[in-house]
Amino acid sequence: MKQVLQSLRDGGTQVANVAAPACSSGELLIRSKVTLVSAGTERMLVDFGKAGWVSKARQQPDKVRMVLDKVRTDGLAPTLEAVFSKLEQPLPLGYCNVGEIVSVGRNVSEFGERQRVVSNGKHAEVVSVPRNLCAAIPDAVSDEEASFTVLGAIGLQGVRLVNPTLGECVVVIGLGLIGLITVQLLRANGCRVLGVDFDSSKLELARQFGAETVDLSAGQDVLASASKFSRGRGVDAVLITASTKSNEPVRQAAQMSRKRGRIVLVGVTGLELSRADFYEKELSFQVSCSYGPGRYDPEYEEAGFDYPVGFVRWTEQRNFEAVLDMMASGALDVKPMISHRFSIDDVAEAYELVSGSAPALGILLEYPDRGDEALSATVAVEPASRAKTIVPGGARIGFVGSGNYATSVLIPAFAETGAELVSVSSRAGVSGFHVARKFGIQTATTDTDALLADDAVDAVVISTRHDSHADMVLKGLQGGKHVFVEKPLCLDMDELRSIAEAADGVSRHLMVGFNRRFSPLVVKMKSLLEQASGPMSLTMTVNAGAIPADHWTQDPKVGGGRIVGEGCHFIDLLRHLVGRPVMAWSRHSMDSQCSDTTTIVLKFEDGSIGTIHYFANGNRAVAKERLEVFVGGKVLHLDNFRSLRGWGWKGFSKTKLWRQDKGQKACAQAFVDSITKGRASPIPLDEVLEVSRLSIEIAQG
Repeated sequence: MKQVLQSLRDGGTQVANVAAPACSSGELLIRSKVTLVSAGTERMLVDFGKAGWVSKARQQPDKVRMVLDKVRTDGLAPTLEAVFSKLEQPLPLGYCNVGEIVSVGRNVSEFGERQRVVSNGKHAEVVSVPRNLCAAIPDAVSDEEASFTVLGAIGLQGVRLVNPTLGECVVVIGLGLIGLITVQLLRANGCRVLGVDFDSSKLELARQFGAETVDLSAGQDVLASASKFSRGRGVDAVLITASTKSNEPVRQAAQMSRKRGRIVLVGVTGLELSRADFYEKELSFQVSCSYGPGRYDPEYEEAGFDYPVGFVRWTEQRNFEAVLDMMASGALDVKPMISHRFSIDDVAEAYELVSGSAPALGILLEYPDRGDEALSATVAVEPASRAKTIVPGGARIGFVGSGNYATSVLIPAFAETGAELVSVSSRAGVSGFHVARKFGIQTATTDTDALLADDAVDAVVISTRHDSHADMVLKGLQGGKHVFVEKPLCLDMDELRSIAEAADGVSRHLMVGFNRRFSPLVVKMKSLLEQASGPMSLTMTVNAGAIPADHWTQDPKVGGGRIVGEGCHFIDLLRHLVGRPVMAWSRHSMDSQCSDTTTIVLKFEDGSIGTIHYFANGNRAVAKERLEVFVGGKVLHLDNFRSLRGWGWKGFSKTKLWRQDKGQKACAQAFVDSITKGRASPIPLDEVLEVSRLSIEIAQG
């Protein structure tokens, strides 16, 4: 299918041929008919992409601080690679979509096939959207009109926060699409409205919709006009729908308001507020969050759980419905706001208009019906650079998942092994298309089951969300594939037993990406420790950093929690260095919402003891991982996989790498070599199962 993508690196816009998205449970698969370009939001993204490095940095000071911290702990080269990898990922544009339902996911009963719906889907021929972000279109509303629904809901949420009453005087600063819709919504509430803008054509539309206006380009005094408009009392409320870096709209809003007036920010402005302006009048100021209640709540948007109407009357979806009802009744008229129409094939012209100075307002993208061609779940991908070297008779690899870690670390590591990269699957299609083009992978798909069953694939590399690992590992093994799964192997004991049974006696390798044991400095540690005698004492300190309690990795059913999801790495590392099974363990956690500041003590078969300090209460400026080993009068100290020091070792005192190396490339190479050269799996299956079992047991307490 065709989809509009934008580069954050240079601001370029393209129409790419990507695989049609999968329709997961609770979602609708929609064939697009028309989408609306949100000129304000999308122009900001395009301008950011076109900006130079210095300008990008100035716009994101928090990200700059994170980059500097990473340079200090991990080194310059890995940091630059991570930054460039992030900027290279294409950004899907758009969030105002109208189309017809092609198929309905499981657990969806309120929608049916061939039904017209509006959603916050992207600029793409086919989109897959959670049901709570869709609404049925009334027969009286055309597709073009319906494409304004999402923007209308943004304006409506701002109006709801202002809570206007009949007869109040309200100012709308900024008369773009949202501002003009907001004018009409306020008029429908019985308010007197004053619109403020620089553009005479937008001011004329506002007057058509019943507003009085202030033309800033003509030098009209907005404060004097507002005073006259409010009969000298001050306006009751101000809605700021402008997009500017200036603090002036907020300052003017405060000065024109009456005592205890209300100000709601819907757009984007500078926020250097004057305390005196707000203090003396006891003004209220609120920022409106997009479409309304439910926005950015994964339980509402992704899991599909609705809020009870008796407690939350207006959600995102119900705001969509309210806007559509107003269009159907004629109370909201968006047709005069349509200024341009383009085919999806002419999207470059549309975005030249968005980023240029020519007058434009409502820009529509139209999608000619291309039949089943647009619904293809697999597409061939032309590589962005010359083909990589492939070792004859090498392993043929398929990748399941193309998220941040897979894109920046895992797939590049396998690309250097000489293996043939056959296919990559992703849920939405865009990230899969990107990595396929970048690394010369032959096809991109959204049909994961087809990839797992593909006879052209010898081995699969799984790097999806943690709760999907067990099912995909089982399907891979049952399909006769070698399986490399990024940690964790699974999330509970039932899944572990099923995997152990499936892997027992098969000739295929099952390996978890415990890459740290393949780090060159850990390899050196292992060789030194094999020369020592007696039990060891190992202390692993992990400056893990805080992750919010509502993040998916903290959910035991989705991410498994941090011990299963990441702590398994360090259990495996200590298990590898000792070379003996763990016979007993204990755990002590600091009281917190997540219990992810914790100490784990392992007792090994040979009498060795290992302590893992996994701390979420540290500082990101400090290196993440440190390991100390004491054995037979000797000591080893590993610092963040960049330096290794030793005391008491004959012929060894210290070594340092130019850059951090956690062993990802060596790990991938070992897995591929084990397949092509008929070697045993690089990590014995019994160790994989032991570490996975321990991680689950320790996490469960």
